[in-house]
Amino acid sequence: MLCLGHLALHRKHRPKRLILQAFGTNRLVKGGGLHYCLAMSLKKFFTLPVLLLCCQGLASADVIQLKDQAAVTGKILAEKPEAVVVDVGYTVLVVPRSVIAGISKSGSAAPAPTPGTSSNPAVSANSLPQFYNSNSRPAAVRDVQDLVKQLGEAVVQVRTPGGLGSGFFINADGYLITNFHVIEGETEISVEVYHQANGQLDRETYKQVKIIAINKFHDLALLHIEDKHAPRFKYVTLGSSDVQNVGDGVFAIGSPMGLERTVTSGILSTKTRQLEGELYLQTTAQINPGNSGGPLFNLAGEVVGVTNMKITFGEGLGFAIPVELVKSFLDHRDAFAYSTDNPNNPYRYLEPPGRTKNKPVEQ
Repeated sequence: MLCLGHLALHRKHRPKRLILQAFGTNRLVKGGGLHYCLAMSLKKFFTLPVLLLCCQGLASADVIQLKDQAAVTGKILAEKPEAVVVDVGYTVLVVPRSVIAGISKSGSAAPAPTPGTSSNPAVSANSLPQFYNSNSRPAAVRDVQDLVKQLGEAVVQVRTPGGLGSGFFINADGYLITNFHVIEGETEISVEVYHQANGQLDRETYKQVKIIAINKFHDLALLHIEDKHAPRFKYVTLGSSDVQNVGDGVFAIGSPMGLERTVTSGILSTKTRQLEGELYLQTTAQINPGNSGGPLFNLAGEVVGVTNMKITFGEGLGFAIPVELVKSFLDHRDAFAYSTDNPNNPYRYLEPPGRTKNKPVEQ
């Protein structure tokens, strides 16, 4: 099995598990860092029940609904992209957008979701809804040709000194998903984006790329473009592999063998292919080294998987990580936050002592 995602230029072969040896498999695979800091919680400064009690007497006031089912009542003085300033009578609060579920101004019938939030009460407060767009219901099937034109800008090429892979934007702020093995052990990462202008795609390379979170177990990585003059990016919608049926049409966009913007199509062969203790989507869409980290779309243009492997000696035997694992990774990205203090992040196992390692030390 070939770990697709990474088209390696210089890479030593590593020992494989016996189960992969039986298939004659080989990983598709492949840095600096950043620690992720959550927005400071309002609870650190005020006890909300007391705050709400003090605000109950305000008439015709605005209501800021918080994600933990609490609310702040007062007069909104200013609304900024990162926070809302509200006068609660005896003081002025600056409420971070990250803790706001909705805002209802005086005279409104019900709280309306603010930009970057979700009206779904089932979403956890820790998941920071609307960090990505998601649709869990079946959507209308569209023509692949039209979808490729619409989605082309959202799919990127991820380059490192050791090789390249693919990736895709999940929001307009430059956050993108790729495979962990694409950036494993690398500190210099660049992302090539193909902006559409005048009916054609123009290549732009961004070199200020930071690792936000990594999950080696599921072969996922979250990156962020931090170039000062980076524009707002086109992004994809995450669908659901659970609602897909075996035989449904799918297509992949990526950079197999470095050939960017390559489109391959096929069907969903199975949703429950077990490999190394994990379940993968299997597809007949052609997947090759360089596709790793790229999106597998359904015919509604929603991402249902992240391509990362193939069988080297067969055709039409590609595999993708189910998008449900991607959503879980993003919802709990603080738990997988990359830290420059520990280059082995997110985990490090000490090797158990062995007989050959317990030899007497020569004096």
